Amino acid sequence: MNEFSRRDVLKAVGATALSAATSGLLGSRSAQAANLSYKPEAAAELRVLRWKRFVQGDEDQWMANTKKFTQLTGVAVRVDSENFEDIRPKAAVAANIGSGPDIVLGWYDDPHQYADKLLDLSELASYLDGKYGGWYDVCRRYCVHDGRWIAIGAGFLGGCLVYRRSMLQAAGYDKPPATTDGFLKLCQALKAKSKPVGFALGNAVGDANAWTHWALWAFGGRLADAGNQIVINSKETAAALEYARALYQTFIPGTLSWLDPNNNKAFLAGDISLTLNGVSVYYVAKTSPDEAMRKLTNDIYHVNMPIGPTGIPAELNPFTPMFVFKYTKYPNAAKEYLRFMMEREQYELWQSASLGYVQQPLKAYADTKFWKSDPKLLPYREVPALTRDNGYAGTLGSASAGAMADYIVVNMFAQAASGASSIESAMKQAQSRARRYYRG
Repeated sequence: MNEFSRRDVLKAVGATALSAATSGLLGSRSAQAANLSYKPEAAAELRVLRWKRFVQGDEDQWMANTKKFTQLTGVAVRVDSENFEDIRPKAAVAANIGSGPDIVLGWYDDPHQYADKLLDLSELASYLDGKYGGWYDVCRRYCVHDGRWIAIGAGFLGGCLVYRRSMLQAAGYDKPPATTDGFLKLCQALKAKSKPVGFALGNAVGDANAWTHWALWAFGGRLADAGNQIVINSKETAAALEYARALYQTFIPGTLSWLDPNNNKAFLAGDISLTLNGVSVYYVAKTSPDEAMRKLTNDIYHVNMPIGPTGIPAELNPFTPMFVFKYTKYPNAAKEYLRFMMEREQYELWQSASLGYVQQPLKAYADTKFWKSDPKLLPYREVPALTRDNGYAGTLGSASAGAMADYIVVNMFAQAASGASSIESAMKQAQSRARRYYRG
């Protein structure tokens, strides 16, 4: 507890990410939106539930910004930080009993599970949209329910391929190939040189969800179609699982039980040559008091995920929506806290202090001075424009949120890739489990 070709595709989405002129669902935006603020209620105090930091700068700056908010408004704020996996159940309990944190920094489309219990944040979302170049479309999908903004996007805890260049060079590569076929050959070459790779296959909120959904979508598979019908049992899904089974042969042992911290530890220990991860590995090495660890940063590089047979980016990156429960006694104070934390003076400091660990939900923040500070971090800047929502290709709602919370896609990949189940059996089990959430 605390107080207070792929290259061309990326060029195209990068240009989109930097454009502040893209029109949005909230209507036209002026270059400078009118100021907005909310007057906190008398004697207001807030409790915030957020995920526990992976990089120290994230938490330090969040708390510094919170302290500044308290100094300016007089609103006392308690911030409770919990493990990634614990946020979802704690938020669900609060929603059910009508008591707990006022504000939650949650995951993906979780707010859609209890949308009727959340404060309407449409006015605030419109203000931020107009002032900071517009929301990325995927943020709108995550935060809007039945035309009402039920959350404000804090950003993406996005992942890229993180690799040791020296280990790749020993296997005959300078960087990861841009296609799934080429990437598999690289991983096989690394395994042959006793430099295995590692991807989480346990119920990891971030890393396991991210790479398995990427693999599914890269080959054209999906859990649900545009009509919200379950279509996971398909030849496209089978192709993705075949690919994952081949890729799994290049993994270091033990990944079936890996959660989000495990690949960080394995990479920094030199046990693996490549993984999917956020900025945290690079951050830990760069800020380490140990000189040998700091030197490791010279060998760490990042690239965006390879493109599969579909020929287009198909990434899932952890998204954190901030939402306010209606039971709060201090709705104005809660909205003012969210507004304050999303303003440039606070957001850019937070982004910089964490080395971009959380990527921007608003397009204006893709063109800040921070992103010019270290070219190795630039792939993370592209994450918001490359990201799909976890309900793809269906609509977000209680079904997609429930399926995500149940790790249906992750478990299907773990079973098929490891050989615990046949590919056909893994797909059928996933389809059966999905029926608990999707009707019809």
